[in-house]
Amino acid sequence: MDTPIISIVLFFLAGFFGAAGQYLYKSGADAATGGALSYLLNLRLALGVACYSLVMVLFVAAFKRGGSLAVLYPVYATTFIWAALISLTFYGTPIKPINLGGMALLIAGMYCMGR
Repeated sequence: MDTPIISIVLFFLAGFFGAAGQYLYKSGADAATGGALSYLLNLRLALGVACYSLVMVLFVAAFKRGGSLAVLYPVYATTFIWAALISLTFYGTPIKPINLGGMALLIAGMYCMGR
């Protein structure tokens, strides 16, 4: 069965929102004081939960349209690339040549899995 392009796009978007959720969890944890209320009333953590909820909705929408798990889940691995770019943007974390090599391998793996 061929995987529809819309399913691939939905998983690609899920990868972005998954990385955004990771960033929001990290920044929310940095802002929390450690008490239960600082977690429960933390807007960043709530937005992180919303991002992960959206990821699940995107997964279901993609699966409903059809496609192979072997094609779709490697596309979700773009989360790691998005996370590195978000970390560079908001925390100044450098992306080293070894990181670029890993990203290239992820992309090559997605390509190979999709064939």
